Amino acid sequence: MSAIRAARIGVAAVLPMELALVVCVAAGVRPPGWALAVAEVMVLGVLLLEARVLYSLYAAARARGAAPAAARREAVRAVVPVPVRRLVLHELRASAALARWALRRPPHGVRPGDHAAPYTGPQTAMMYGLVFVSLIETVALAVLIPWPAVHRVVLVLDVYGVLLMLALHAACVTRPHVVRPDGTLRIRYGALFDLTVPPDAVASVRVDRRYPEGRLVTLSEDGVLDLIVGSQTTVTVELSRPLVFRRPLGARAEARVVRFHADEPRALVAALRQPAPP
Repeated sequence: MSAIRAARIGVAAVLPMELALVVCVAAGVRPPGWALAVAEVMVLGVLLLEARVLYSLYAAARARGAAPAAARREAVRAVVPVPVRRLVLHELRASAALARWALRRPPHGVRPGDHAAPYTGPQTAMMYGLVFVSLIETVALAVLIPWPAVHRVVLVLDVYGVLLMLALHAACVTRPHVVRPDGTLRIRYGALFDLTVPPDAVASVRVDRRYPEGRLVTLSEDGVLDLIVGSQTTVTVELSRPLVFRRPLGARAEARVVRFHADEPRALVAALRQPAPP
């Protein structure tokens, strides 16, 4: 356990430094030679430690009879913290969603016969407004900052911020809520949240517009889960049994009632109340 803890601490210490160096190099700012040498030595040391720990965990899992793929997953899960894995996975999925959105590909996870329910209506204007403000900020800083090195660094960060906002919105557009023909409900918010509600877990469903306060995923003490989009929810699903879900950073919790937003809540409720015959 001490080696695993050391590997996690090493990753947490080295990643921010390496990210700062990458931003500087991408912006055309070359750090001093000694800084690059120290950073590369630290990264190499952390990589060697990670490789040693991962191999030892992989070998232990294989000795217990695990398959190669399962042993690799077990080793990675033991070394890399859950929030880090979730954030990296979200970045990859959001980037893929941006490409899917730009190429006008079909929505993710929607099969023939499924009812897809978009939910981006309340946030679309806000997201485009943020992108517009970020572009104006980029142009303004290009004029106001007199130092070329600082300007290049800020330019890279601003462009990354714009792409990230577009990717977040693209993930929401390409990953709608889904009602399967058998009555299975899949509630999503981009690549951050995904909850599948089986048909036998739905006690009742109704159109119910509310304006709750809180973050994107808010869970009350009595088990009411609010998935808030644009400060509102429009559908309430009461469950016949508690369902376990994952928060965006990986923590587990249970919900007895789920409230979420759909742009056309009546169509979603109708599709959920009248599943297609098998």
